[in-house]
Amino acid sequence: MKIRAVIFDLDGTLAGTLPLCIKAFRRSIEPLIGRSLSDAEIIFTFGPSEEGTIMALAPDHYEKGISAYLEYYNDLHDMCSTPFDGIEDLLQTLKSKGIRIAMVTGKGEHSTAISLKYFGLQHFFEVIQTGSPKGARKAEGIQLVLDELKDVEKEEVIYVGDAPSDIIACKKIGIPVIAAAWADTAEPAKLNELEPNHIFYNVTDFSKWLFNII
Repeated sequence: MKIRAVIFDLDGTLAGTLPLCIKAFRRSIEPLIGRSLSDAEIIFTFGPSEEGTIMALAPDHYEKGISAYLEYYNDLHDMCSTPFDGIEDLLQTLKSKGIRIAMVTGKGEHSTAISLKYFGLQHFFEVIQTGSPKGARKAEGIQLVLDELKDVEKEEVIYVGDAPSDIIACKKIGIPVIAAAWADTAEPAKLNELEPNHIFYNVTDFSKWLFNII
């Protein structure tokens, strides 16, 4: 396997941002709808970007909900102050070796920019495709990245993500997928059921494997 490009997910792959997302949703939406929200209610809406979650949970307060969410997401980001251990070194090494680096995430454009700026990682990514409020678009996003990386063959690209939907999207497009099971929120059993090309439980082991084949 010759790897010339790596596409990363963000939430649960580069950093443990899911608890931050949930808290920001709760802080922004609950005052608008006048009731509390469980984690399960919030997570059930995931797939579309955050705008889609606001539309699902507070459709009568969409604009206020989006504005409040982004404000809380930014203000609470100290909850997730760094990427996972080893991620920045991994990205730096890939860049130094001339490996193309891209991102396809279900997050919205604005929250993605907030996190990448907060972590100081934005300069690593040549192409970034974010989510849509209308629904999951991982496969579409991956294909758009492949189209941008014109001189890289599909067989030379891997995707790294923590969600079952990442594996499904990669199989649809036809690129190898690495299951990232190192976040506390990962569900390794569900990932293994979908038979990713590889699964790793920490960034160190993934990095060692990757550096051996590039």
